[in-house]
Amino acid sequence: MLALFYIFIIVAIGVSFWQITRIMNFRSVIASDQDNAKQGKYSIYFLVFLYAMMIYCLIFMNVIMLPESASFEGEHDDNLFNISFWLIGIVQFLIQFLIFFFTFKYRGNKDRKAKFYADSHKLEAIWTITPAIVLVVLIGYGLWQWNNVMDLSNVKDPVIIEVYSQQFRWEARYAGEDNILGLGNVNYIKGINTMGVNMSDQNSQDDKQVTELYLPKGRKIHFKFRSQDVLHSAYMPHFRAQMNCVPGMVTEFGFTPKYTTEEMRLKPEVIEKTNGINKIRMAKGEDPYEFNFLLLCNKICGASHYNMQMKITVVEQDEYDRWIAEQPTLASVIK
Repeated sequence: MLALFYIFIIVAIGVSFWQITRIMNFRSVIASDQDNAKQGKYSIYFLVFLYAMMIYCLIFMNVIMLPESASFEGEHDDNLFNISFWLIGIVQFLIQFLIFFFTFKYRGNKDRKAKFYADSHKLEAIWTITPAIVLVVLIGYGLWQWNNVMDLSNVKDPVIIEVYSQQFRWEARYAGEDNILGLGNVNYIKGINTMGVNMSDQNSQDDKQVTELYLPKGRKIHFKFRSQDVLHSAYMPHFRAQMNCVPGMVTEFGFTPKYTTEEMRLKPEVIEKTNGINKIRMAKGEDPYEFNFLLLCNKICGASHYNMQMKITVVEQDEYDRWIAEQPTLASVIK
C-alpha cells in the first residue's frame, strides 16, 4: 500500500511538471478573435450545465437530508442552516451568472478597446457593509442558540444523564432520586464498575447505569459526557446535538425532545425515507430497517468507530417513569 502511495506521488509530480511546461509554451501563442468567441460560448454552456446540476441536487438529492428536528432547540439549528443555505445559494447563483456571462459578453475582440475604471467608494461601501450586517445577524443568532443549548443553570427539574464513551461503545448513567450524579474517574474502573463511578460518594448510590437511552418527551435533558480513552464525539443527529467527549474532563449540553419515537415514525418524510432504505435492504436480503433515534460517534476513534452507536427511545413521561423505576441502582449492583 505504501508503494502505491509513492507511485501516486511520483505520477502526480510528473503530471504537474508536464502541465507547467505546456503553460510556459503558451506564452508565445496569441489567441484570435475566433478563439475568444469560442471560449466565450463555452462559458455560457458551462453556466447552463452548472445551473442544471444545482437544480438537480436541490430537487432530487433533498431526500438524503435529515427529517424535521426532534428537539425544540434543534429548530433554531435548522433555521440557521436554512437561512445560511438560502443566502449562500442566492449569492452563488448571481455571482456565477456574472462571472460566466461577463466572460462571454466581454470576450476578446481586436475592435473593442478596454476601459479603465478606477474605483467607486459607494460600491465598496455596499459590498463591505452588507456582508458585515448579515454576518453580525447570523453570528448573533448563532451565539444565542449556543447559549440556549449550553446554559443549563436555570433549568427546572431536568433529567440528568452521564454518557460515557470508550472504544468502541457507549454507556450511560442516570441520576437517582436526588437528581445528582456521583463522581466518576477512570481510576475506579474495576470489574462491573465499567464507568468508573466512585461508590464512596453518597450521590452515586442511587444512580442507574444502562446501555440504552430512554428520554421523556417535553422535558429538558441535561447530558454530561466523559471519555475513557481517546477523543470521541457524541452525535445525536435527529436532535441536532453534538459534543466532544474529552478524556480527563466533563463536557455537557441539553435539549428537549419534541416527538416520541412512535410519533417520529409516523411522519411522512420519515416513512418515505424508511421505505427507500428497506427497498435497498430487501434487495440485498437484509432485515427490514425501522427508524430509531441514535447516539453516534462523530470522531474517527479507531478501527471499529463505525460500530459505535446507542439506541435512543423517546417516550411519554409516564412510560419513562415506569422504565426508570425498573432500572437497578448502582448500590444494588456494585457491592
